[in-house]
Amino acid sequence: MSLDTAATQPHERMQAALADDLEAVNLLIRDRMASEHAPRIPEVTAHLVEAGGKRVRPMLTLAAARLCGYEGEAHRKLAATVEFIHTATLLHDDVVDESQKRRGRPTANLLWDNKSSVLVGDYLFARSFQLMVETGNLRVLNILSNAAAVIAEGEVLQLTAAMNLSTTEDIYLQVIRGKTAALFRAACEVGGVIAGRPEPMIEGLAAYGDGLGIAFQMADDLLDWGGSTGAIGKNTGDDFRERKLTLPVIRAVARADASERAFWQRTIEKGDQRDGDLEQAMELLRRHGTLEETRAEAMGWSAQARDALAVLPEHPLREMMADLADYVVARLS
Repeated sequence: MSLDTAATQPHERMQAALADDLEAVNLLIRDRMASEHAPRIPEVTAHLVEAGGKRVRPMLTLAAARLCGYEGEAHRKLAATVEFIHTATLLHDDVVDESQKRRGRPTANLLWDNKSSVLVGDYLFARSFQLMVETGNLRVLNILSNAAAVIAEGEVLQLTAAMNLSTTEDIYLQVIRGKTAALFRAACEVGGVIAGRPEPMIEGLAAYGDGLGIAFQMADDLLDWGGSTGAIGKNTGDDFRERKLTLPVIRAVARADASERAFWQRTIEKGDQRDGDLEQAMELLRRHGTLEETRAEAMGWSAQARDALAVLPEHPLREMMADLADYVVARLS
């Protein structure tokens, strides 16, 4: 099965199945990112929101609600909430990481400035809370507000874990659960909650989102060591240059001999990176088999996500969600 064929891509099939809901969400996003007094807010937001992202997270909220038989409209507000939280974190991330490209385009902090990116991100967080309150569901508010806190916590933890060779696999998992999986989990969970489904179904959706988010981030971290700019929108070795400790490196460091450890200390802890260091780092990862191990870990989380859907009713959207779990790791084959 070729991933180049549009019909085989689950997120595109999901887009088609949820076309009416997505159109309503897009209108809602455009309406709520407007600002009467600060025109820079919609300028900065539109640059990112309309940059051609797949909208996977809000789509999962819509899909989960429809899969659970929901027939109201509150799920659209929740989907817009999820997209605003995601966009706010991207604006903040690009400032923290001093990024210059996002989805193949210049970042907002590059086009405007860091202050604008941070403040517009804050505005979007505020808008997201207004939207979730409008649903009138206290549990939904609890899930999404908790996710926003966990995301921020994950980003701060990553900041302290970066450049630190004592970072463990447990810390790495905590980081990616925070910065990525928390929003996937919440996006799916609130779909079941707003539909008023039984607890096992809601828990199944939450577990699906958790596994999907972890698999997605592990795959992304792995692609950083071998993907092309065209495939993943960033240069191979960005994480190495930014001295981030992702799973392949954490395991290679744990198995390093004295000379290898000295290499990691120089390049990651001290930031003294020279020509040929990226190639040497990749050779060490291959030598210790950590790239293939990370691929296997990502595949395992993808399988857990798929299995978690078993408690949900049979439905074309359930199949698309299961296929999406496979798709995020199919990039690694």
